[in-house]
Amino acid sequence: MDKQDAPIARLAELPDGALAERTARVDGDEESLILHRAGDSVRAWLNVCPHAGRRLDWAPGEFLRSKAGELVCAVHGATFALGDGRCVAGPCVGAHLRAVPVTVRDGEVLLGDGDAPA
Repeated sequence: MDKQDAPIARLAELPDGALAERTARVDGDEESLILHRAGDSVRAWLNVCPHAGRRLDWAPGEFLRSKAGELVCAVHGATFALGDGRCVAGPCVGAHLRAVPVTVRDGEVLLGDGDAPA
């Protein structure tokens, strides 16, 4: 996992419960990430559906949500729990989105697990 000096996002620009798309260098490649804010924490996944390898957003940075608030793939309807990225409905039940470690430090979302300086 690559480290970045610059923040991926600022916590203040992500409303609680929001999904947002940002780009970051992951394993040497520029990747689209999905960020999900829950209180003061943020989770991140690659913006790739494990079913067909396509982006999950229906337009750049625009995501579908189920009535229960889960992330829904715009192409085939796979539905993902925001707690762990697990597919709970659709063509890839049981598969997981690829998690990308991020940490929140001083109001900034940084790539990395927080154990080493980002």
